[in-house]
Amino acid sequence: MNRSTKKTNDGLAILDAITGQDPRLQTLIEEEAENLRIAKSIYELRTKAGLSQNDLAKRIGTTQSVISRLEDADYEGHSLVMLRRVAAALHNRIELHWVPLRRKPVMA
Repeated sequence: MNRSTKKTNDGLAILDAITGQDPRLQTLIEEEAENLRIAKSIYELRTKAGLSQNDLAKRIGTTQSVISRLEDADYEGHSLVMLRRVAAALHNRIELHWVPLRRKPVMA
């Protein structure tokens, strides 16, 4: 092993090293990271409020399975309307921030 190789445990840095400059892979990784952040924040807000998935579902007029999907990092169907309903039921609101892309978007 080359002793000058810098080691890291930063997951995004590791993924960048693996994907190199492939813009499609980089875009996919960024989308998945955003899905994870959304799912994690819903889970954290719900558990902080002391609610089960079923409790939250009842508050917003849906089913436990819908809440389960929203808290799944692989779920890609988050709608702003549903996120607002969840936020309101948990005494929060959604704030939307527009930020520049790290890379140019790749059109499929």
